[in-house]
Amino acid sequence: MAEQLGFELGMLAGSVASWHVLGAPDHVVLTLSELAETAHRICRASEISLLVDADHGFGNALNVRRTVQELEDAGVSGLTIEDTELPQTFSKPAKGLIDPLEARGKFQAALQARDDPALCVFARTTALTALPIEQALERIELYATLKVDGLFLVGVQNWEQLKAVRAITSLPLLLGSTPKEMKDPKALSSLNVKVALQGHSPYTAAIQATYEELKRLRESTSTLKAPEIEREIIEQVDQRR
Repeated sequence: MAEQLGFELGMLAGSVASWHVLGAPDHVVLTLSELAETAHRICRASEISLLVDADHGFGNALNVRRTVQELEDAGVSGLTIEDTELPQTFSKPAKGLIDPLEARGKFQAALQARDDPALCVFARTTALTALPIEQALERIELYATLKVDGLFLVGVQNWEQLKAVRAITSLPLLLGSTPKEMKDPKALSSLNVKVALQGHSPYTAAIQATYEELKRLRESTSTLKAPEIEREIIEQVDQRR
């Protein structure tokens, strides 16, 4: 549907993959094989470029290499590897970060593992929410010394933070969640932001619609509405083809 509507890029988020495969929240228990299989099914069914949230690469630098190889074989166009300490360590705060040099090594392993130079590898960090701004910028600047294809920033809270990042790197920027006042495409583009995610509303809307229809079926003695909706959807898909 995204491809038919003209979207240039789709993203498979870790949380969506966990909901889809496990029917469970994103507690980082999804396996690499399950993620790669899901990505493969999407790439097989659509020509849209797919960006995959590969979390922390499912382990150390060696695991990151395997992650890149599996996702490249699945047909994805890009992937993100993050510096978050995952799975969450007992008694430590959420969104803890691994040592910046270890993170840099994982990003380097990801770059070395790809066979297709067109596969985009993005260094992802939550440093702007987890660290003081000076330390966050030092970490981001370290990542920018690599030949990654861009920096994925999660948790940018204001324009000043984004401008500070732009001042230290010319790499393309991808943004995760941002405040409402930062939803200005022109302003984001002027700061070299190439992708700004808009959340997972299509997936959650589909879940809500399914729930409402199940509720209607359970409470209703008539089953005429569902077949009518199904026929209409099939007709619309056939017309687009």
